[in-house]
Formats: sequence, C-alpha cells, structure tokens
Amino acid sequence: MPMPMPRARTRWSALAASALIQCCAGSSYCFGVYSQTLKASQRYDQFALDAVAFFKDVGANAGVLSGFLVAWAPGGRRRPWIVLLAGSLLCAAGYLPMWLAVAGVAPAPLPLVCLYMLLAAQAQTFFNTADVVSAVENFPDRRGTVIGIMKGFLGLSGAILVQIYRTLGIDPSSFILMLAVLPTAVTLALMYFVDVHNPHERYEKKFLDAFSLIAVTVAGYLMILIIYGQVFPISSAVQSVCFVVLLLLVMSPIAVAAKAQTPESIAHQGSISEQRAGLLREEVTEDSENASSSTTALGGSNQDLSSGKENLNVLQAMCKLNFWLLFLAMACGMGSGLATVNNISQIGGSLGYTTKETSTLVSLWSIWNFSGRFGAGFISDHFLRLRGVGRPFFISITLLVMSVGHAIISSGLPASLYIGSVLIGMCYGCQWALMPSITSEIFGLSHFGTIFNMVAVASPVGSYILSVRIVGYIYDIESPPDEHSCVGKQCFALSFMIMAGVCMFGSAVAFVLFIRTRTFYRRVVYARLQSFLDK
Repeated sequence: MPMPMPRARTRWSALAASALIQCCAGSSYCFGVYSQTLKASQRYDQFALDAVAFFKDVGANAGVLSGFLVAWAPGGRRRPWIVLLAGSLLCAAGYLPMWLAVAGVAPAPLPLVCLYMLLAAQAQTFFNTADVVSAVENFPDRRGTVIGIMKGFLGLSGAILVQIYRTLGIDPSSFILMLAVLPTAVTLALMYFVDVHNPHERYEKKFLDAFSLIAVTVAGYLMILIIYGQVFPISSAVQSVCFVVLLLLVMSPIAVAAKAQTPESIAHQGSISEQRAGLLREEVTEDSENASSSTTALGGSNQDLSSGKENLNVLQAMCKLNFWLLFLAMACGMGSGLATVNNISQIGGSLGYTTKETSTLVSLWSIWNFSGRFGAGFISDHFLRLRGVGRPFFISITLLVMSVGHAIISSGLPASLYIGSVLIGMCYGCQWALMPSITSEIFGLSHFGTIFNMVAVASPVGSYILSVRIVGYIYDIESPPDEHSCVGKQCFALSFMIMAGVCMFGSAVAFVLFIRTRTFYRRVVYARLQSFLDK
C-alpha cells in the first residue's frame, strides 16, 4: 500500500502559522515601552495619556467586528485569511500614522491619536479571532488545549516584541514603526496556511503536546532572560545570542508541523489500538449512564443547554441567561485583572518599590499571564475528559484565588505586590483560556468568533468601572491636596478590598453557571467519545 503524500496545508501547518502570528500579535501589551515618548512628543498630561490607553483597551478587547467577519463564510466555508488580511491593514493603518505623529512628521490632535490607537489595538482582535477559531475547528476535541496554546503565545508576544526591541537597540518612536511593520509582514507571509480542515481526520496527540512543550519552553526562557536582565547588565553581543536562541524556539512549531506531515506520521495517524478502543467504549457506557441519570434527576431543567449543538447566533446567545452569567463573571475577573496591571507602577510607587522592581513586575506579568492561559486550557481539558467537570467550575476557582491576590495587595505588607501580582496575573490569564472554550461549547461553533468577542467586551467594561471609577477615584481622595501622587498602603487598600469582594461575587456567579451546565458537559463528554469510536 503506497504511503499517503504530505500536503502543504494541513491542520498542523495552520496551527504552526497561527502560533507564529500570535507571537507578534500582542502589540497592545507593549504600550508601556513608548507611552512616555508619546506623552512627551504630543505634550499630553496624564489625563490625555489615559484616554489613549482607554482606547487601546477597548480596541484590544472589543473584537465583535472580527467575530462577524470570521462568521461570514462565502460558499459555506471559513476563510480565516480574510480576517488576517483585515487585521494586517488595521495594524498598519493604526501604527504608521501614530509613528508619523510621534516623529513630528504629521502631528495629530488627541482625538485622532485615540483613533489611531483604536485601529492598531483592534488589529489584535482580528489576528486572535482568526487563529483561535481556526484552531478550535481543526481540533474540536482538544479545544481547551489549542485555545490555551493560542492564547498563551499571544500572552507571550509582548515579552517577545520587547526582546526584539532591546536586541535592535532602537528608540521608542522607532519601536512604533516596528509594531506597524513586523506583525503585518508576518501575517501576510503566513495567512495562506491558516485554514479550516476536516476535523474528523485522526491525528497523533503527541504533536499537539509538542506545541504545548514549545510554549512552556519559550515562557521559561523569557522568564530567565527578564530576571537575569534585571539583575545583571547584558552586553549587545550576549543580547544578540539570546535573541537568536529565542528566535529558534519561536520558529520550532514549523519543525513540528513538518514532522506531523511526513508520510510515516500520516500513515500512523490512521491506526488505533484495540485496547484503547475498549477503554473508550467503557468510558462511553459509564458517561452515558451518568448523563441519563443526571438528566432524569434534574427533571429536564437544563433542557436549553442542548442549544450548544444548535449553533446560536449572537442575538440568540444574548437571550440566554448563561450568556449573561458568563459576561458578569468575566467583567469581575478580567476587569479587576486589567485594573491591576494598568495601575501596577503606581501601586509599586505608593508602597516604596523602586522603578527597577516595578518594571520587573510589569515584564513578568506576561509570564504569569501565559501560565494561566496555557495551564487553564490544559487542566480543564483533562478534567472534562476524565471526570466530566465543566469548565465554569475552573472560572469559579480562579476568581476565588484572584480575590485572595487582591486582598494580599491591599494589605501593603512586604512582598505583597510580588505575591499578589503572581496570583492575579495567572488567574487573569485563566479567564482568557476558559471563556472562549465555554463559549464554543455552550453556544456552538458557527458564530463562535462573534459570541466570544461579545463576551470579551466585559473586560473593558469591568476595567472602566473598577480602574477609573473606583481605583482612580479613591487614589485621588487619598492623595494630598494639590498633589497628584499618593504614598502609603492606604492609597490602594480600599480599592483592592473592593476588587477582592467583586471577584468573590464573580466566583459565585460562575458557580451558578457551573451548576446550570453540569448535565450539558456530561453529554459533551459522551458525545465526543462516541464520535471518536464512530470514526
């Protein structure tokens, strides 16, 4: 029997291309690199700079337009490259005129700069939506894992872009030009490979595990570079060598995809042992009995949850209580996490941390963020397949841990900011991995991109309420008259206690969602195992 021939475009090449695009997509996380240059060149006060930052947060989190575009499938077939192309155009349209304004070539008023920032940050949602949706549709049985991989690389992209900036040794204004060119060029070069393939073809999980291992390795390597660079000076030659190693690690998904597409691997992917099939049949029988008994016990109270197979559109989803429970939980978790990272420098200053210490915390945030994104996807997948535990349970747990992190920071004790930022950063990342997975499972895949981006609007909504209306307001009250700075743990103590309470409330809301969806998730496990055996 002849060996099957490898193809240039497969689910593996799509996953590798998406991972590389995600590594360059998180330009919104680099605002701190050039914010002072933007402020000085345009003669902004802090209010004006905060206005620009607000439009950045809105653009980076409100991805409804990208969701509608990815849902529009000419001929009934997804074409992620259209969404990626639109994202590339937005990236260039936002950062290029901003660079011209900062360079003094084409000065722009504040409203126009806010528009530039909105367009540039909006590009991130187009990249992210196309990559996440194609990954989920290519690996529907491992959606938590692939979402964790995609979101993880996006979380690392800020640290990767900063390493490129430091290696090149350019000034902050030129960094803005780099943000206009690099993500656009990488996306245009790779968007051909990002496509949706037959999800029913068998594959070897070891290649998916290799992608996960690469993501963890890149995160560990970046953490070592960041910490070492804060403690010891690094010469330009050593920085260049470190960057080459980082580049090789980032490019390694291409090697995994190439290996997965060899004739030997393709032939091996079509086989499954009888022992494994027998184990799966036992799990199917047990899950079928559990799901049946649970449905009977609940008296059909969760009948509406079967709508996950009906592929609801965004308006139909918004008519469901589950949508608003998820939205409210995300507003509490994502909003408080974003409020923390937006104010982490001011928190450090009020508690007596040095500039070097706070900059280290800002750099390490991307690592904690990655850990949460990757870990939540992998762990929730494991417990869903092994025990039938619904993903909303993990949102409830992470929000509870997040409230502990806020309470620790509010105490103002020595090292409280280090400990609290680790807990909040990891749990904040967890929300971004769990929320898209839950959305795809409860509401279906047909309009997945639109619905999960609509839920993501909860992030800037929660951030505005918690950061501007609570943290900023209390900070100004605690500041001495006629001064714009506050020193002491009282500056943020009350704010973070309020956010701790908000996260506890969000945890309770997520637990209600878990109770409402537990029967549905048991049926999901049964259906996936049954479909695998029917292949």
